[in-house]
Amino acid sequence: MASSSRLELYLRHRHRWEAALWTCGLLLSATAGSIVAWIEIRRDTDNQQQWWEPVSWEFSSALMMLALIAPLVAFERRYPASIETWRQTLRWHLLGVVLFSLAHVLGMVALRNLAYALAGSQYDFGFWPRELLYEFLKDWKTYLIFLLIIRFYRLLLLRLQGEARLLTAPDTGTPVEAIEKPERFLVRKLGSEFLVAARDIEWLEAAENYVNLHVRGRAYPLRSTMAAIQDRLDPQQFVRVHRSYIVNLGFLEQIEPLETGDARLILKGGARIPCSRRYRAALRGAA
Repeated sequence: MASSSRLELYLRHRHRWEAALWTCGLLLSATAGSIVAWIEIRRDTDNQQQWWEPVSWEFSSALMMLALIAPLVAFERRYPASIETWRQTLRWHLLGVVLFSLAHVLGMVALRNLAYALAGSQYDFGFWPRELLYEFLKDWKTYLIFLLIIRFYRLLLLRLQGEARLLTAPDTGTPVEAIEKPERFLVRKLGSEFLVAARDIEWLEAAENYVNLHVRGRAYPLRSTMAAIQDRLDPQQFVRVHRSYIVNLGFLEQIEPLETGDARLILKGGARIPCSRRYRAALRGAA
């Protein structure tokens, strides 16, 4: 029970935690790299570099990596780097790693130039073609490691919070309920399985490649599009109210009109769902 509440707390502030974890990880790596570089400089008695120079090298790289995490996560969602899709997405990731390295190097050099200028000195990156190749040979490994971290984290999160699936027809015999208009969804969570009744779903929310089924304060991601899942729900019970939301009329408590022509829907559990002007007429007709 305690672990479940901790997971819910984490999911409630998920994006803040993710940003904090990436930030701490990269800054700790930069700190360790700065210390190692400074120790190597001190060992070389002919080296006249100052302590702040390796610090600027490491932290300029880390800050640019940190800035590239969000675009990389969005890019990976658009072109998933999975076993099932690698043939279709490989060419995009080959382009992605080149752009990733170029952005990293250009931003890193700009930050180093700024740091050296503030210290009254001048930064020399070296011979650009050679240094770009050198940085790329390091960056492609970082790109791959980041992709693996993103994929592993996403799969782990799905296992912890539970992933919903549509029931499929049995190998033999007839299904116990309609497959095209399912009355229940199968949820798999940490090796266990249970069923969620469609009538218990309070609302559905689009979330990238998934649709989150909100049930009694929990959200179970279903790999689907809003259009596809809408076609398989009972239209007498579930109504599309926004391009990213479908609401269960059984949980609808209040409709608040807004000056923009949109509306705000208040559900019995207290959740507030946006309703766009495009779908208000359909909602009035259904309600």
